[in-house]
Amino acid sequence: MMAGSRSSLPAILRRLFSKAAFLAVILWACAPAPGLDRGRPFDVLITGARIVDGAGNPWVRGDVGLRGDRIAAVGDLTGHAAARTIDAADRVVSPGFIDMMGQSSLVLVTDPPSAESKLRQGITTYLSGEGGSAAPQSDATQPEGPVVGGEELRWRTYAEYFAHLERIGIPINVVHDVGLTQVRRVVLGDGDVQPTPEQLEEMKALVRQGMEDGAVGASTSLIYPPAVYATTEELVELTRVAGEYGGTYFTHMRNESHSVLEAIREAIEIGVGAGTPVHIYHLKAAGQENWPLMAEALALIDSARVAGIDVTADIYPYIRNGIGLGSFLHPRHYAEGTAPFLETLSDPGVRAELRREVETTSDWENWYRHVGMEWENVLIVSAPDEVDARVINLSISEAAEVLGTDAWDAFFDLVQAGGVSVNPRSMNEEQKWQALRAEFVMIDTDASPVNPATTASSHPRAFGAFPRVIAKYVREDGILSLEDAVRRMTSLAARRLGLADRGLIAPGMAADLVLFDPDEVRDVARFGDPMRYAEGMDFVFVNGMPVIDDGALTEARPGRLLRRKTGGTPR
Repeated sequence: MMAGSRSSLPAILRRLFSKAAFLAVILWACAPAPGLDRGRPFDVLITGARIVDGAGNPWVRGDVGLRGDRIAAVGDLTGHAAARTIDAADRVVSPGFIDMMGQSSLVLVTDPPSAESKLRQGITTYLSGEGGSAAPQSDATQPEGPVVGGEELRWRTYAEYFAHLERIGIPINVVHDVGLTQVRRVVLGDGDVQPTPEQLEEMKALVRQGMEDGAVGASTSLIYPPAVYATTEELVELTRVAGEYGGTYFTHMRNESHSVLEAIREAIEIGVGAGTPVHIYHLKAAGQENWPLMAEALALIDSARVAGIDVTADIYPYIRNGIGLGSFLHPRHYAEGTAPFLETLSDPGVRAELRREVETTSDWENWYRHVGMEWENVLIVSAPDEVDARVINLSISEAAEVLGTDAWDAFFDLVQAGGVSVNPRSMNEEQKWQALRAEFVMIDTDASPVNPATTASSHPRAFGAFPRVIAKYVREDGILSLEDAVRRMTSLAARRLGLADRGLIAPGMAADLVLFDPDEVRDVARFGDPMRYAEGMDFVFVNGMPVIDDGALTEARPGRLLRRKTGGTPR
């Protein structure tokens, strides 16, 4: 057979080199990149940027074109028309940041300016809820609803709650979980009681309703009453329902100090028993004597992952935590309800016995021991109106001087007032470095949106957590590369939340973007002076619309309630 004879080629190659196939190859090679319609202008074109794509890849220089709420094209887009062109001037463009635990979403409609505290950090999406959640509700848990624009908002389910938020409009994306503390309150109240089989079924039905309405999982906060009274078996049963919908078990564990390893094991047991992934909120080893446990905690999680168990965690980048002052007392005292217990604090004998217990026992998460048994290490950040406002941003010791009493009586007076939040100094920087070197760790604020005009004080993390990661742990300490920091704050978090179309810069992805100079981004909120917005996030886009535009907050409300569809597919 002659060399070069077409009959000598296999049939598949003959088809490949047919005239039609050859023409198709030529057309394919000359076609524009996917999503790039050369005859249609972009709505926004960002040019000359260092693109940090969210996947952890090294940055590349290029352009990003947006159409509507999507990224339309990425690359060299020279010569393409756009309704608006933004010269990045070699600044970084990255996916919008995702806060893995951002607390309340209701505040977005009851106090809309509060969203600025997150948006100026570059946060475009956050997970709402811990053990509590906006739904489910009952007449007992919601005797009256918040009033917005003269209208009282009432709801029982997430579907009803979401309808309110979507009608009013929000400036940032929010994901929700079903708080198992909330479920417990609806069915069992606040006491130390265990559910009957019938009550457990009622609780499971509430979790199911939340998941069908679009929640991404079930969550717990196991150091706070009444969540502390829930058994591991109860949590497995409830979380299993979330698992049927592809949900995740999110947890503020039962212990974050001397028993943190046991708490991690329980979290893993719950996830394995329920058939769900596990995500640990604000991982820490609180209390100086417990700081060495952080390395062991990370190793325990890593070993679980090696064994095929899907476990992840997040941290906030501060060595002070935030907690209710009432948690400095043993949770068993709240077993008959918070209000009855607080009434007993008027008795000097009760105070004396509680002080003895706090000073001498450690069979529980004793936060007084975690701060070195020094009230000057406990900073007051919020209190109800009846408390003297001068104590805000003071330590318990300093507050005692203002109130004209000693530190212990000041402590008990503040606990009895209810609703006092504090920032104990309980951690060290080394454990933050250790956590940030673990590939499975993400970032959270552990704070609701905060409006400085209506709130006296807060933890600085409400204003500065994400910029602080860049300013301190990337730029100053060199613990992370910028690309890895962005990966933790974007794609890693998006995957954990099941948000398949967010967290990356690529054609077809949602146009949640941040444009910033990594040398200028910084957190300026400090303990004692926390109500200060972060600096350096020049542009923030949510679903293709600027909410921070050349450094200025806009009035746009393009945020969405990101639901998980039945079967686990996000929308």
